[in-house]
Amino acid sequence: MIVVTGATGNVGRQVVEGLVAAGEEVVGVSRNAQAVAGGQALVRHVRGDLAEPDGLRGAFEGADALFLLVAGDAPHAVLDVAKSAGVRRVVLLSSQGAGTRPAAYPHPAGFEAAVRGSGLEWTVLRPGGFASNAFAWAEPVRTRRTAFAPFGDVAMPVVDPADIAAAAVAVLRGDGHAGRTYVLTGPAAISPREQVRAIGAALGEDVAFMELSRAEARERMVAFMPEQVADATLGILGDPRPEEQAVSPDVARLLRRPAGTFADWAARHVAAFR
Repeated sequence: MIVVTGATGNVGRQVVEGLVAAGEEVVGVSRNAQAVAGGQALVRHVRGDLAEPDGLRGAFEGADALFLLVAGDAPHAVLDVAKSAGVRRVVLLSSQGAGTRPAAYPHPAGFEAAVRGSGLEWTVLRPGGFASNAFAWAEPVRTRRTAFAPFGDVAMPVVDPADIAAAAVAVLRGDGHAGRTYVLTGPAAISPREQVRAIGAALGEDVAFMELSRAEARERMVAFMPEQVADATLGILGDPRPEEQAVSPDVARLLRRPAGTFADWAARHVAAFR
């Protein structure tokens, strides 16, 4: 049995779907009452919060593996509960920033340290920027056929969340991944301006790109994220390090196929921008 935390989220929902499709028994943990994706007897939903580790024991009992999000502030307590319940392996969904800028990303870096010191078999997944961050453009693209972003010509190899989930499924079900850290990126670096062009191509219409200043972008970002996270994100987007712009081979290695492109992602999600 495999426990998936964040089971109704962007990546976790697809992890559940992939595991169920492969015939795995899954316990999906999330904070809300929404049914976990899958709709089959193989999926059991448990309401739980990583910020309240003691309440997770019932979800962990009988499980062999755990897919863990960086959420809450008590990774050691969560891992202790998992270990005492019999969980043997943990796959952590971290962030590339935990490796390239740990001082700016102390939360995922702290989770990684806790996982490595847990005594469990561990694997860390470090995705770069998500292609799905482009959903932030959905409303202005729908209403004005315009998208707004800073650093219009700085290219990064954003990754499709579906590939992140597929990589997690491969690691959770496979052997030889213990003690490994995988960096997950798309197959090529693509700038915000090029992303908007890809969305326009999926729509079959022109979409204008309007470049924001760093200050304008920061003002928008701090409305829905902590200032430290906004500043760290702007640092990567505006002044990326070579390793943050590099294409990692890990998605292709884990999935035995090329990583999906941003254009692929845009075509699948074009309805959000119509």
